[in-house]
Amino acid sequence: MADGARYSRALILGASVVSFAAVMTESGLAQTASPQAENASTERPKQAKRKPSKPQVAQQATPEILNARAQAGSTAPVQVLDTITVAATKTKERAIDALAPVSSISLDQIQGIQPNRLSGIFYAVPGVSFQERGDDPATVINIRGLQDFGRVAVVVDGARQNYQRTGHNANGSFFLDPELIGGVDVVRGPTANIYGSGAIGGLVSFRTKDINDVLRPGERWGVDLSGSYGSNNNRGLGSVFGGVRATPDVDIFGGAVYRTQGNYKDGNGTEIGNTGNQVEAGLMKLTVRPALGHEVKFGAVFQDYQYDIGQFNRGPTTTPALIALNRGSSVYASDTKNYTGTVTWNYSLPSDNLFDWHMSVYGNRTDNDQTKTYHYGTMPSAYCNGGFGNNVSGCVGDQRGYVLNTYGIDANNTTRFNVGDWRNAVTWGIDAFQDDVITTDSRGNSNITTPSGIRTVSGGFLQLKQNYSTWFEAVSAIRYDRYDLDSGKTHAGGDRFSPKITLGVTPVPGFQPYVSYAEGYRAPSITETVISGAHATGGGPALFPCPGGTAGLFCFLPNANLRPEVGRNKEVGINLKYDNIFSANDSFRGKINLFRNDVSDYIDLVASTPVPTGFGSFSQYYQYQNIANARIQGFEAETMYDAGNWFIGVAGHYIQGKNVATNIGLATITPRKVVTTGGVRLLDRTLILSAQWASFGANNDVPAGYLPATGYELVNLYLTYNATRDIVFTASIDNLLNQYYRPYAIPGSSTDGTTQNDVLWSSPGPGRVYKAGMKIHFGGA
Repeated sequence: MADGARYSRALILGASVVSFAAVMTESGLAQTASPQAENASTERPKQAKRKPSKPQVAQQATPEILNARAQAGSTAPVQVLDTITVAATKTKERAIDALAPVSSISLDQIQGIQPNRLSGIFYAVPGVSFQERGDDPATVINIRGLQDFGRVAVVVDGARQNYQRTGHNANGSFFLDPELIGGVDVVRGPTANIYGSGAIGGLVSFRTKDINDVLRPGERWGVDLSGSYGSNNNRGLGSVFGGVRATPDVDIFGGAVYRTQGNYKDGNGTEIGNTGNQVEAGLMKLTVRPALGHEVKFGAVFQDYQYDIGQFNRGPTTTPALIALNRGSSVYASDTKNYTGTVTWNYSLPSDNLFDWHMSVYGNRTDNDQTKTYHYGTMPSAYCNGGFGNNVSGCVGDQRGYVLNTYGIDANNTTRFNVGDWRNAVTWGIDAFQDDVITTDSRGNSNITTPSGIRTVSGGFLQLKQNYSTWFEAVSAIRYDRYDLDSGKTHAGGDRFSPKITLGVTPVPGFQPYVSYAEGYRAPSITETVISGAHATGGGPALFPCPGGTAGLFCFLPNANLRPEVGRNKEVGINLKYDNIFSANDSFRGKINLFRNDVSDYIDLVASTPVPTGFGSFSQYYQYQNIANARIQGFEAETMYDAGNWFIGVAGHYIQGKNVATNIGLATITPRKVVTTGGVRLLDRTLILSAQWASFGANNDVPAGYLPATGYELVNLYLTYNATRDIVFTASIDNLLNQYYRPYAIPGSSTDGTTQNDVLWSSPGPGRVYKAGMKIHFGGA
């Protein structure tokens, strides 16, 4: 932890140096740099589409200008679905124009929400849910009921986030503080397959803050200072982000974040143990434009999370009934560091139709060091030499570590040409990443449950995007994927071609229906393939002998013959885009879609038929296997009407997901979500008051042994006041009704059928939370 604090302080110092350097060089820049407008051609984004504008489409500002407006406290209404994205097709287009279920989240939305966790910014995104523990600050994203082991591709500044640790938690998570984020794009379903291997559930692409998120048009330096405080319990946040345009072709940007909170209480007033944590984070970016149209960006992000994971006993554990009611788990003091480094090279000029080039090289390391500080047992253990612990989780004072190193490359180019009235864009790309898992556990069971190993995944794609006149669009693509996996004596691999075809028409301006078919391919993970050995007994008797001469509560079996999962998604959607409907400058945006994703060879942990033992009937073997099929289908909608002085929108989904072979529901489905957002802009639109009502349905169709999630209603209130051009006040009330809620189903124990209490106790969200914050901007030309 000392190292993490030292690194964090270094980053904070670095960010401060950038900010003060910006201030000190203001006069020098004014003398040496030409006015910003004279160099706009080297910094402006490429045109989104090389074709005439469709009728009744409002001309929108670029993302850089939108962010600057947000920073300056501008009150001009902006539709978030007009955000330019490349997530769906690797070519720039507005989210509302994409023939795919795409959503975007802007920086001003994030700042208005003041989220403590990433999940708070996704309430109004259909098809997206989360499986989080309150005592673990990691984020687990679920899209359309799919999560774990890379089924949802998560990238930060283009770098894959593939961290996974087996335990009483989801099998796939990542660490990212929301204060670092400048914007988010979400693509639901395997239509995002060209973005990389594995995304049968979808893609979430995060962009961290950059210089255009702080500097306003015409400024050469700028600094944003932000701070906030929240109740339930002492939620504190402080951040500084600053940048300077050292020359017209060189930008320097940096930032630092400090966040802390204590243990919160749920809606019933119960304090949730170990939900306090401390986060220190920072980022640095250097952008160089060496020639016209070329941009090279060097980026680094560091984060340090210090927290305790696990739950203490809640009472006596002297009888089986009291154990089921009160027994917690081991507790680990955790220090997780995340390092991300990226180098990107972009080339684009509106006059160059042959090359629209992007290349990114990245490295990402997640290093989770844990020290056991508490054991739920009350009797000293011979295994721990008279101390407390067992052979599952180790002894109090023992250390264990989980490290994932991911290295990758992503490169693509788009060539554009016209044939008569047909406008064509051909995009090709290649990508690859390698995961290196290193697990250390001196006396516990982690080496078995999260095995070490190396997996290499690579692929390439070819896509043709065609537009005819103003009323027809077609996107066709083919992707090739390959993987190789090595761990000990186990070797596995495979490859596949996955197609995509999308057709859309615009019979009348503003109304664009489309149909789509896309396939996605997910290679088995290291854990799924090579997990092997006896699950330790925890001090109790060994129930079963296992291969290799060991014995335990049950046996994990490897499966080198696992077949990759293949998602086949059918989609029908409608894009709705209208301006000047009832009054000048009002607008409506909507995306509505129906889908069915059939996932063949779905991989799940399968237990053998229970057999009698002296303590009851239990399964001897657990193995990841390909089950027949999983079918996930549903309806999604995202709408927003903005009249300028007021706005209202509804978003949500209805989803069903089942194991086709058994007709039993999937535990990871959130069946219903309906979110209504409305607000007004007062005092010449400097004061924004808004409310959000999120209604979630319970998932009662779950496998045996699961405790269903609860249905719940969340009401949140938000206030943003632009007191001056440079000072913005924010306030909010989260969970106004102080509801108790558990957003996902809780699994039972693998040996005695009781609920995993540490998951049950840490899964409820916080009760009512009051928050207030302020942001101050400094800057100059």
